[in-house]
Amino acid sequence: MQSGHRNRTQNLEIRWCPNHLGHPRVGLVIPLYGATKVDRNQLRRRLREILRRRILPRMPALDLVLRSRAQAYRAGFQDLANDLEKWLLSISQ
Repeated sequence: MQSGHRNRTQNLEIRWCPNHLGHPRVGLVIPLYGATKVDRNQLRRRLREILRRRILPRMPALDLVLRSRAQAYRAGFQDLANDLEKWLLSISQ
């Protein structure tokens, strides 16, 4: 993503820009950072579930790219959800 906005949390790097499609699009980038593939897939599933249940229903038409940071592997489900919900509140204001 060449243009747009960026926000970093303890667990995620979030990049977004408006789109003209009328619906949000999301991409996930989950580097291994020395973790196992099982851990990587678990983190990916957690983020998808948070997005599906809590973020996408309230999100405007944006292109969103989430890149996990190394700390995300140690973060709990609620910590990841809090990061994304705080981001959503910040762009809604």
